[in-house]
Amino acid sequence: MSTISSAPAVAPAPHLLRTVTRVCWFVLGAIFIFSGLIKLNDPVGTAYKLEEYFEVFSVSVPALEGFFMWFKNISRTLSIVLSSLEVILGVALLLRWHLKVTLWVLLGLLTFFGFLTFYSAAFNKVTDCGCFGDFIKLTPWTSFAKDMFLLVLWFVVFTHQRFLRHSFVQGTFGIMVMTFATAIAIGIGVRALGHLPYFDFLPYKVGNNIGQLMKPAEPARYRYTMTRNGETKQFDAYPTDTTWKYKAMESLNPKTSTPVITDFEVSDAEGNSYTQELLKGSKLVLIVQNTNKTDRDRFEAINALMEGAAKSRRGITALTITSTSAAKFDSFRHDVNLAGPYYFADATVLKSMIRSNPGLMVLQNGVVKAKYHYHDLPALWEVEKVLKE
Repeated sequence: MSTISSAPAVAPAPHLLRTVTRVCWFVLGAIFIFSGLIKLNDPVGTAYKLEEYFEVFSVSVPALEGFFMWFKNISRTLSIVLSSLEVILGVALLLRWHLKVTLWVLLGLLTFFGFLTFYSAAFNKVTDCGCFGDFIKLTPWTSFAKDMFLLVLWFVVFTHQRFLRHSFVQGTFGIMVMTFATAIAIGIGVRALGHLPYFDFLPYKVGNNIGQLMKPAEPARYRYTMTRNGETKQFDAYPTDTTWKYKAMESLNPKTSTPVITDFEVSDAEGNSYTQELLKGSKLVLIVQNTNKTDRDRFEAINALMEGAAKSRRGITALTITSTSAAKFDSFRHDVNLAGPYYFADATVLKSMIRSNPGLMVLQNGVVKAKYHYHDLPALWEVEKVLKE
């Protein structure tokens, strides 16, 4: 009796194209979710960036100025919509929910972002696209390269959808999952819009010492390229030998030799600097970025807090900083019965200090101890408590 031995079945070799497609699919979806969540963390900052784009476009295309200014006026709504859409599309892609439709909408969004980043890079109009908010700063050309990379990922996924046939959610369950993802994304953005960002990536975040960040971390170091009789040589210190002729200079530590904060300057109505005085002692700072857009309904509570802080035994100085002109702000403060000294700073600086108009910041010897949105005004004892910590 003869036996027939059968060799064990050999698993098919992994299909390289299938693997590449699935990697591209996952990376594309993950980047869209990450990018959207970063923007939803700070929708006000994203809105500022959109406003910057619309202002540039209105100047570049005067015939459509009204069109772009209309979009500028709804920039906060657009911020929530576009950022949420990134998250929603990323989730839909990873779940392979209506994959073909999802990919076409993704292409539209990628084309839109690609145009913005190319415009920024080619014409040097907007120096930071805000692609990843303030968490990761990208140069215009780096941003454009990132969008081109995403387009390559999209093309691989779109042209090889046969490797992604299985959908993880379908029918009614799929609609429920996507509805839940949509609600979560929009909810995150709306919550951050009415309060401060969940995570603060700006130089004025709680715990930072403004005075220290206005100074370089270390002295600047340079490398000098010199020539003499056809010979080229590099020096880490400028040579004292005058026979060497200067050719070029390269900074060896541009990041650490440049202060993180370079534009913080506060002055009074006469133009006298108040910056160093602001960074001394305990300060309760009311920031009114723009009197035209500030929420006036909160000033009764704000005034009570500022007056209480000024009388506190903790030696708190209550003051206001604005970017509005002196005459206009003087009229405004009488309208809302705002007492106390006030000073002036650049509008961009104030927007970086706090994403709230008005907003409150507690400083102790230049260290940011607390920040409050006008929807979350503290009691005086809370201000005194953070100053003791």
